[in-house]
Amino acid sequence: MAVRCGIVGLPNVGKSTLFNCISSSKAQSANFPFCTIEPNFGFTTVPDERLTVLEKLVKPRKVVPATVEIVDIAGLVKGASRGEGLGNQFLANIRETDAILHILRCFDDENITHVDGNVNPVRDKEIIDLELQLKDLETIENRLSKVQKQAQTGGDKMAKKLVGVLNAYKEVLLEGRSAREVTFDSPDEIKLAKELSLLTAKPVLYVCNVDEGSAATGNKYVEEVREAIKNEGAEILVIAAKIESEIAELEDYEERQMFLQEIGLDHSGVERLIQRAYSLLNLQTYFTAGEPEVRAWTINKGDKAPAAAGVIHSDFEKGFIRAEVIKYDDYVKYGSESACRAAGKLNVEGKEYIVEDGDVMHFLFNV
Repeated sequence: MAVRCGIVGLPNVGKSTLFNCISSSKAQSANFPFCTIEPNFGFTTVPDERLTVLEKLVKPRKVVPATVEIVDIAGLVKGASRGEGLGNQFLANIRETDAILHILRCFDDENITHVDGNVNPVRDKEIIDLELQLKDLETIENRLSKVQKQAQTGGDKMAKKLVGVLNAYKEVLLEGRSAREVTFDSPDEIKLAKELSLLTAKPVLYVCNVDEGSAATGNKYVEEVREAIKNEGAEILVIAAKIESEIAELEDYEERQMFLQEIGLDHSGVERLIQRAYSLLNLQTYFTAGEPEVRAWTINKGDKAPAAAGVIHSDFEKGFIRAEVIKYDDYVKYGSESACRAAGKLNVEGKEYIVEDGDVMHFLFNV
């Protein structure tokens, strides 16, 4: 399944620098607002040491990791919800993403202009939050004006449920809060809420871009952000984008690790960011392993075997018969599919099997 995360933030907070670190593309990066006009698209792999282990055991002709698409979107300014700056384009681009990576400037540098004159990440966060909330509120009110008539005169049950969903969102947005704070219980409400594609309903990871000295420990700005988001149900990650760009230039793995150790880190910020984004979307990985290839497949946590098969090809889901499943730890312990089969560690599962993270699977289907 395709996973897309959008990098957002005010101009000159380090969005494009970070994008360049985590994708194979090289976006323009400069010290002036709206350096990024058209969105930049890049792909990066999801770090997973299990792929390396399986590769050594299976010795396939190729290895295919899971990937995440990263979109670097133009910087936002006050008034974007009314079309100021590149607002309308920004909002259209962000609507197409699955999750938001909200970059906040948490470092002092007089050589890098701040669009509002001084460093204040909480204020910056609130500017973008407000613009997204205003746009969502506009969406809600437009839908309400249409669907309320249907609910009142047409006896449409789904229309009545949609009015309830819209009003629940409207109440929260009018309080200056984001749509992601609203939860629904019934399947119908959940479906209707998802179809609205509200900007502030998307899961968000706040990425605090700090100076090198704060890469491992954070700083006062990070603590201010942490306090500001404590009730949001959002996540926070500390990264020094400038240092990450230097690490990305190193081709030798050992050099990278030495660099990280010098600044007090075990893993690069980019690795941590991708893993957190993957987790943020409630995703997990299963594997297929054979001589042609060892491959990681992305699915939602809780997906059953047919849905997991459908990620490979829709025919696999339509004609699903059964799945042969080996737990990753068993595969590593016994060293091969045939050894697992002989040891009774290969299980045959049906349509109700809920796939677990790390499962090594083979599907049987008939179309």
